[in-house]
Amino acid sequence: MAKRFKTRYQNVIYRESNTNGKPDKTYYIRYRDKNGVQEVKIGKYSEGIRENYCHQKLLQVVNTIRLGEQPPTFISAHKRKIVTFDEIVTKYFKTKELHNKTNEQTKNRYESQLQQYIGSKDIYSITKNDILAIQTDMAKSRAPKTVNQYIQFIKAVYNYAIAEDLFSGVNPVKGIKEQKIDNKRERFLAIDEIKTLLEEVKENEDLHLFTLLSLSTGGRLGTIMAIAKKDLDFNNNMITLNDIKNEDTYGGFFDNTLKEILIQRTANLKPNDKLIAMNERTLRRQLSKVLTKLFNDDIKVYDRKNRVVIHTLRHTFASQLAIKGTPIFTIQKLLNHKDIKQTLRYAKLAPDSGKEMVHELMGSFL
Repeated sequence: MAKRFKTRYQNVIYRESNTNGKPDKTYYIRYRDKNGVQEVKIGKYSEGIRENYCHQKLLQVVNTIRLGEQPPTFISAHKRKIVTFDEIVTKYFKTKELHNKTNEQTKNRYESQLQQYIGSKDIYSITKNDILAIQTDMAKSRAPKTVNQYIQFIKAVYNYAIAEDLFSGVNPVKGIKEQKIDNKRERFLAIDEIKTLLEEVKENEDLHLFTLLSLSTGGRLGTIMAIAKKDLDFNNNMITLNDIKNEDTYGGFFDNTLKEILIQRTANLKPNDKLIAMNERTLRRQLSKVLTKLFNDDIKVYDRKNRVVIHTLRHTFASQLAIKGTPIFTIQKLLNHKDIKQTLRYAKLAPDSGKEMVHELMGSFL
């Protein structure tokens, strides 16, 4: 009798075999019923059978026996069609098309960042250790928040597969701890740094306008990229902003200097034409390069607290408003924050934060 080999699952074993002259594995499950210990063949590795799949079949049998029912009959010649993670992701995005405005953005991020790790893998072959390996590798060059988003995406895809009966195993993300995120301090640009940035990008019309709009409205990257001519109200110096994250709209403002730039920019545009002609990926790459050159010397890529990124422009908008004494509820409205707790991080920058009182107190006895 061929030697049995253990797997990581108890009572799931395999024997070495050959298929068409090539090494193969034949999987079996073992369980006890009223007739004693049974050993049932599930199938071969070359047929798409994996340890996780066998484990699920074993649980199915054990649960059936506990209910006093007859165990299911397995056909040893049965071949399971291998389903890759990519195939599940395609179905997942298809269901999100009508209800998720960031679907295309998420799809691009998956294809450029995550697909290389597990896209071509059989969904039954992906393990918790694989997820941990992805998490560890990504953490070398990405912020904890970004790493968490990718791991959460994998979890969401598996939950979708389970709900749609496309996968009967255990979600491999189960039990994976998220990376810790420190949001206590956010980097923002000082006035002289803002001037330096604007000077650096002034020759590139798209980068210059994007930077001005970001600093004037505090809009997220996707929000700024979505601004069209029809969103501008030159009579009241207002912009209708589309908050893609919260799926609603809110108002922003621009001064007369930016107004003149916008009038020139939109002179030959149709109402639905976007103000920024450059595609988002190119703009992200070019502006990130500028920000790194100006502000990120010797700052590690994953240092989220101190590294200047495109989103820093949003924090700069809010921080500079707070420094100038703008009420915190006004800042909340301008950022379109749903929860005031998100905005309270800027309260410490306000003139009435107590700084002057502390200085006066210290001056009274020093």
